[in-house]
Amino acid sequence: MDEPRQRELGERERGILALERRGFSGPGAKERAIREELGLAPVRYYQLLNALLDDERALAHDPVTVNRLRRMRQARRDER
Repeated sequence: MDEPRQRELGERERGILALERRGFSGPGAKERAIREELGLAPVRYYQLLNALLDDERALAHDPVTVNRLRRMRQARRDER
């Protein structure tokens, strides 16, 4: 019965993707926004973001951002 809800991203997940769409100037600006706007520690934020990149709901919600971040993640993996 709750199937449609399972297909939608939660507020926190949408917030993470919205934050990733923004550009940040200066060191620490992104980490400050993560703490202030989402109430998350940066380490936890990046854990959630990484999981989100593998979530098809995230891809459906914001394909441009998710695909860009997937490419960046793969490039980092390829460098190792």
